[in-house]
Amino acid sequence: MNEMTQPTPRTTLHEELVGKLREMIFSGELRGGDRVPEQKLCDQLGVSRTPLREALKVLGNEGLLELLPNRGARVATLSEADIDEIFPVMGALEALSGELACANLTDAEFAEIRAMHYQMALHHTRGELAPYFQLNRQIHDAILKAARNPTLEAQYNALVGRIRLARYWSNMSKERWDQAMKEHEEILSALEARDGKLLSGILSQHLENKRRTVRQAFREGGTEVQGTGVAYD
Repeated sequence: MNEMTQPTPRTTLHEELVGKLREMIFSGELRGGDRVPEQKLCDQLGVSRTPLREALKVLGNEGLLELLPNRGARVATLSEADIDEIFPVMGALEALSGELACANLTDAEFAEIRAMHYQMALHHTRGELAPYFQLNRQIHDAILKAARNPTLEAQYNALVGRIRLARYWSNMSKERWDQAMKEHEEILSALEARDGKLLSGILSQHLENKRRTVRQAFREGGTEVQGTGVAYD
């Protein structure tokens, strides 16, 4: 008798749709402040309004959309006050995730994070922004997962969409990108040493540096951050 094999996990239509819409927001294809064109998206993505609206609800809970009663949805914008409110909270959550990760991280998990870091560094050297940012996100997610604290993870995920919205929508300098890469080298070293206190401080400062960069975008571009491009970190 042949052994039963486990089916390969597949992304559901709902998850795939949420992912596509999220990337459309991050890339600026759906711009901050604009109404979500439901019928156009249904035609473009080949879905009906019911699964589309279910996906929009998820993005509304992430803070990426404003759900308008009986009037659809609008892509969120972030004010300077929003940035000053959200980033310190996220910095505290990142700091705690780093401290807990150092206490719980396995050798296999560290090896995976290290591999992602070196691949990210290669994309940085080549000036390949999109894959760099994807790996950056995966590294932060891996640190959070290694913390093994579901409550922390839930609070983190409730805010991370808006933080990433700000990162993507603020065009940052090459100098800031280089600085972010150096900060990630420090993150890796602290993880390897399992120095939770050190990593906590590095991650907190990492978020503060990002906040300053986003605020610079406000000073240069107005009172709200809207979808215009992608960010270095």
